[in-house]
Amino acid sequence: MSVAVGAVVVALDQVTKSWALSALEDGRTIHVVWTLQLNLTFNKGVAFGLGKGSTSVIALIGVVVLVLLATLGRAGITNRLQAVAVGLVLGGAAGNMADRLFRHHGGAVIDFIDLQWWPVFNVADSAITCGAVLLVVSGLLQGRDASHTH
Repeated sequence: MSVAVGAVVVALDQVTKSWALSALEDGRTIHVVWTLQLNLTFNKGVAFGLGKGSTSVIALIGVVVLVLLATLGRAGITNRLQAVAVGLVLGGAAGNMADRLFRHHGGAVIDFIDLQWWPVFNVADSAITCGAVLLVVSGLLQGRDASHTH
């Protein structure tokens, strides 16, 4: 299940980034609603632009993390919520890694969702965040269930 969720995230992420590259070229911004706008940016760092100038190191670390998550994640998955959460994190990480390795933007990740009060992000970033939150929730639920069985 994690692999299927991850594959959907990668596909959706890459399709939306390709759309953003063509629809938002030349600095075009699309206002959606309230503070949400679509605005093309290229992030050479990690989350929130940290680590700029370390693209090779970031890519290498990203590949190692992906392999570790894929390998270790399978052993620790005990329910569907965890499987979906791991799939979201893996898919998001793979989507951003695909930008760094296969797109020709100097190792940058394509970001385009701009709330104007939060750093610009993409579908992969959203999947990673949602997956991480679901992993925490799953852990809390497991801890609660374990305490009720004793």
